[in-house]
Amino acid sequence: MDSFIGIRFKKKTAKRFRKFSQKHFKSHTEAMGAMLDFFFYNEISPREKLGPTGRTLEAKLLKRINAVIAIIRDVEKTQTKPTAAMIELLFQEEPPTKKPLILEKRLMEKMKDTQLNEEEKEMQKQNPNQNPPT
Repeated sequence: MDSFIGIRFKKKTAKRFRKFSQKHFKSHTEAMGAMLDFFFYNEISPREKLGPTGRTLEAKLLKRINAVIAIIRDVEKTQTKPTAAMIELLFQEEPPTKKPLILEKRLMEKMKDTQLNEEEKEMQKQNPNQNPPT
């Protein structure tokens, strides 16, 4: 059996160590050994700052992501949607409405009349026994 030695701590520190030890380890000796091993193997001092923690890094990343999202939304509202709408309007095909000129109407009527006369003549040639339409 291993022998024990007494170390003097302030009451406040001893209570904190006991709570930590009971929560994470089976015995106080195991807790102290794990803490010493951690500092020895990682070659760090308990007085050193390890830098930003995971929580602070996560908070900073979330802030930056929210800022990027806001920028993208602004670009979409001010640039992408209006530009896409203008391009869509440019590429919409509407059949051009042709309004015939007054002269064209007269010519069209004359052309129709001449075509009808030609058709009547052809019909008479094909059927000479029938009376011409009146």
